[in-house]
Amino acid sequence: MCSEIKIIQIILYIFTKKMLISKNISLRNFNTFGLNYMASCFIHLRSVKEAQAIFNGSVSLKKPMLIVGGGSNLLFTGDFKGTIIHPEIRGIRLGKDQGDSVIISAGADVNWDKFVQWCVERGYSGIENLSLIPGSVGASAVQNIGAYGVEVKDLITKINAINVNDGSTRKFDRSECEFGYRSSIFKKRYKGKYLITRVYYKLNINQLHNLNYGTLKEEVSRIGGESTANIRQAVINIRRAKLPDPEVIGNAGSFFKNPVIPISVAENLGNKFPGMPQYDDAHGMKKLAAGWLIEKCGWKGKRIGDAGVHDKQALVLVNYGKATGNEIFDLSESIRQSVNEKFGIELEREVEVIRSI
Repeated sequence: MCSEIKIIQIILYIFTKKMLISKNISLRNFNTFGLNYMASCFIHLRSVKEAQAIFNGSVSLKKPMLIVGGGSNLLFTGDFKGTIIHPEIRGIRLGKDQGDSVIISAGADVNWDKFVQWCVERGYSGIENLSLIPGSVGASAVQNIGAYGVEVKDLITKINAINVNDGSTRKFDRSECEFGYRSSIFKKRYKGKYLITRVYYKLNINQLHNLNYGTLKEEVSRIGGESTANIRQAVINIRRAKLPDPEVIGNAGSFFKNPVIPISVAENLGNKFPGMPQYDDAHGMKKLAAGWLIEKCGWKGKRIGDAGVHDKQALVLVNYGKATGNEIFDLSESIRQSVNEKFGIELEREVEVIRSI
């Protein structure tokens, strides 16, 4: 019996030695705000087997635990004195044709824009409007990312995940994911309870496009006309013209969600503030442009120390170099307060704030 225990201990020792486990590691490269906080423990998970071993109790973890992908939707406000889990499961797999469509899956750590590029280069359409969104494939499902009239929930068919409590695997069909506006079951009811390992998307073999959003159609026409490749390039052009590159200026993209309000409230606001952009919502509501609200409160381009609001898109908060997480958070709170005072609208953060523990 003792010899069996010793053998198990040796196996676990070898296994954990192969697994990349770091102590007191900087998180600068794991959040797009570029904040240099520390994590007490950091684990790189490179396979489903490694993930199962971590979560089935074979390896002792320092609590609390946080799953981090590309860090494009996080705001740390201090050191994380627990365990950061970083899934590094990669690989893109092409499934069989299903008539006019095809199923393509990607590992959770595949860079989202590189995945979009991979699909577009092979002629698969439906995903091109989501070009240049920062983050990973796994985060795309958690956030239900969207842009230019397309949400990723309309492309996802299935998600593979691991239960962090016991290491068991589970497949989620799209109907089980409770997708909503920038939300999913993984961000709400199952927040922190599952680690996504692979996501499956259904794309078009024929070129079926969505150009009914903003200036997209005009930009596509300007660069040569409608095609999947041109739509991707048009989206990239538009985003680069108004959004800062996280590699140059720390940011997490859209910091706030666009408010969704009852039609009657929207009508009152429209009468009071002529020119207020309003869009129809799929659930019979009206969606407002958070960036417009923030700009009208005088925040666009404003800077407090090294924390600021981008001068081309008021929806984006930026770190000009040495801002702390708390300074960015305080700026966001001031913005929320002023928007509420002027319009009676409560802005909801899209970015998740990770408090120092």
